Amino acid sequence: MAPTPLLILLGTTVILQADSLPEKLLLLPPVNFTMKVAGLAQVLLRWEPNPDQQQERNIKLGYHVKIRALEDDDYETKNTHSKRMIALHRGVSASVRTIPWEDGSLPASSWVSAELRPPAGSPGTSAVNLTCATNTVASNLTRSKPYQVSLHCSWAAGQEAPEDTQYVLSYRYDTHTEECQEYSQDSLSRNTACWFPRTFIDGKGRDMLAVRVSGRSQRAAIRPHDQLFALYAIDRVNPPGDVTAEIDGTHLSVRWGKPVSAFPAHCFKYEVKIHGTRNGYCQRETMTTNEYNSTVSDASKYCIEVRAAVSSGCRQDGPWSAWSRPVYAGSDEQKPSTEWILLLLMATICLFVLSLTCRTCHVWTKLFPPIPTPKRNIQVFIATINYEKTGSVETESEVVSYVEEHGLVDLEDVVF
Repeated sequence: MAPTPLLILLGTTVILQADSLPEKLLLLPPVNFTMKVAGLAQVLLRWEPNPDQQQERNIKLGYHVKIRALEDDDYETKNTHSKRMIALHRGVSASVRTIPWEDGSLPASSWVSAELRPPAGSPGTSAVNLTCATNTVASNLTRSKPYQVSLHCSWAAGQEAPEDTQYVLSYRYDTHTEECQEYSQDSLSRNTACWFPRTFIDGKGRDMLAVRVSGRSQRAAIRPHDQLFALYAIDRVNPPGDVTAEIDGTHLSVRWGKPVSAFPAHCFKYEVKIHGTRNGYCQRETMTTNEYNSTVSDASKYCIEVRAAVSSGCRQDGPWSAWSRPVYAGSDEQKPSTEWILLLLMATICLFVLSLTCRTCHVWTKLFPPIPTPKRNIQVFIATINYEKTGSVETESEVVSYVEEHGLVDLEDVVF
């Protein structure tokens, strides 16, 4: 049995160690969470750390944000504010909670939420089927910006939109917002398409493009429509320029220039399409260089087209450009085919060999032996009977002449 002083000492040590262990930290949710519209298809979220949060252990805190909208968003941040691009026409709700930024053993706090209701407007009046496309054009405005990006959008009127509805389109890229000035209209004179010859859009940009179509009417409140577009997905790349094609014998050489674009030459990939107008030949090849060489038949005329796309090394893969204007190489003149020449040559050789064999082996004599001649000559007689009648009825003389053909026995004339 251990002495009593030793037990007292052990008990005291355990108590002191228990007192020195830190309490488990409890994370508290943020406070003063707000969400408001900050621009076209853009919201600003703000919150503050909970003032009652314990900081004895110097734990680094972060925040987990969830946004529920037309397209949900879920991310983490160290900041106490966040600006996000969101389509707002169906309303937005968001939640945020406190999380440990480094210590994964600590549980996150509870959520706090905020909400933005959908904008006012009658159902079925907003624009539908909104599509947009960008295109890069050369510009001589400044040397620092030799390219300009144009924007074209189109849509259809909502089924419940009154006939006097007039739609207005605006876009926002980065911090720039612009309203359309050039519209196309439908049969009821409602705006259904818009054209921006020049925009603030960066030709090599990766940011999202926000577009809003709002409207007005004397008969109903028109609900706006927001939509976000990824630039890589709507960019209409220009086709390659200066396409040339040459044929030397059976060697086809095709070359072209870089499309009009803010992207440098190494950012493009190409597809070449070669079609034989006479022989139906068709070939497609993809490459990253601006030239292509191939071997083709010289007995046809060829149609060559090239298209381009920005490669994944410079941005996400997008759609191909339209095909370049077709160029032609070769000739449609009919030329003797090599196969036919070889076939004719082989036929001639075969006939010659067959004729020589027949002469050497007397094939014809064996197949068609001569008819044997008779041992005695055949005598052919031609009789000519002349009836001569004298003046006397009673006396008639008949003269028969026998003529021997060449090589036959002579016969005497017999007179009866």
